[in-house]
Amino acid sequence: MRAIDVLAPPGNAIPGPRKPAKKTSLTEKLIWTGVVLVLYLVMSDIPLYGISSSVSSAFAQLNAFRIIFASTNGTLMQLGIGPIVTAGLVMQILAGSKLIDIDLSNEDDRAKFTASQRFLTIIFALYESVAFILGGAFGSLTLLDKVLVLAQLLFASYVVMLMDELLQKGWGIGSGVSLFILAGVAESVVMDSISPVMISGGPLGSIPYLIYAIEKHMPVWTAFIRPEGSPDMTGFVSMIAVTLLLVWLQGMSVEIPVAYEKARGLRSKVPLQFLYVSNVPILLALILFAQLLFFGERVMTIWNPNNSNPILNFIGTFNMTNPSNPIPTGGILYYFQAPTGLAMTASHPLEAIGNFALLVGFSVIFAYLWVEVSGMGAREQAEQMVESGLQIPGFRREANVIESRLKGPISALTLVSGLVVGVIAGVADMLGALGTGMGILLAVGIVFQLYQQLVQEEFLEIYPGLERFLGKS
Repeated sequence: MRAIDVLAPPGNAIPGPRKPAKKTSLTEKLIWTGVVLVLYLVMSDIPLYGISSSVSSAFAQLNAFRIIFASTNGTLMQLGIGPIVTAGLVMQILAGSKLIDIDLSNEDDRAKFTASQRFLTIIFALYESVAFILGGAFGSLTLLDKVLVLAQLLFASYVVMLMDELLQKGWGIGSGVSLFILAGVAESVVMDSISPVMISGGPLGSIPYLIYAIEKHMPVWTAFIRPEGSPDMTGFVSMIAVTLLLVWLQGMSVEIPVAYEKARGLRSKVPLQFLYVSNVPILLALILFAQLLFFGERVMTIWNPNNSNPILNFIGTFNMTNPSNPIPTGGILYYFQAPTGLAMTASHPLEAIGNFALLVGFSVIFAYLWVEVSGMGAREQAEQMVESGLQIPGFRREANVIESRLKGPISALTLVSGLVVGVIAGVADMLGALGTGMGILLAVGIVFQLYQQLVQEEFLEIYPGLERFLGKS
């Protein structure tokens, strides 16, 4: 019996949405997408019952990672899309590395893959919920409160999973995961740009603070470099610059000349995107950093609260003034948190340099790993070209021959794209770009995907007869 046959039955037992019985119009899809988005935003504002309101400030140093998981501290969206993303990555890695025997071209196996991912999502939701509760993230809770919080987190994760599947199965546009991330990034950028809410020293938003500084006859540079990671104009300008850079890079590609054997050698070109691995490597790196920081904090809170163990101190030391919000002060874990803004970068140069080096290094490592396990390597691409009746002009139509020609460009693109996304995310964070470097990377990629899907949906509504040529029903 295959591992997938063991994981699938529990997933099939979990209720989920079905595909629409008939084709859903673009208008209906937009309505369903809007409903899902509104529900997500509402859940992000509903506090967990049974916990103190003070937990909203807990794990403040992990706020930069919350955009990745579309989570909101102390609410039903405490876990966000974390369990879904983790389960999806685990299944992709297991399938791509052949650790599980599965044929994704087979409809039955694809259904089992989806069911297995659904089951793992609930498992990871349970795991993360228990870690938060037992780790003291919500303060001191009674047994009843712990059970209530656990039930709320599991229910919210289940609803998020349903919303994601609802969109992916044809009821809406894109996926819930992409939609929630985009909403989180957009909300963060808007709030940090124009929020008039007064905090210590002036308005929160970078633009209102610039106006405030001018009205108070303060030096203009104070609006470009604000202390304590507050949004500033440097971050606003950096956000725009990084967005424009990514839009430009999205249009870059390396073209491989090919010939169609069945069309009498008709020649064309296959584009390989410059950002070949997209934002996956940096996403994996930051997920790793977030997990290490979170569980490192919990371990140190329990086993080394006074920073008295030299071995554990090497891993990380924390300021335990507030046990529910320990702040890294040294050790390896200290370098897994990114500085936010020029002021913090200047005041913590070693942390900034260390985090940048780790981010870029892990981004390159994960780029190579992802290409290997996701079927994006030269061998897999060559086999797909042969199956599609393509060949490189002047060379035999054999997988090993095409592989040898693709290996150079793909290896170079893997290295360069992993390096580029790591550098962009790292520099953006050091400059305090609004929405964070990772958030902007994700948002630009998601907007491109949504735009392409909207164009395709509109085109199919105009020319419905083309559906069968695109493999749609």
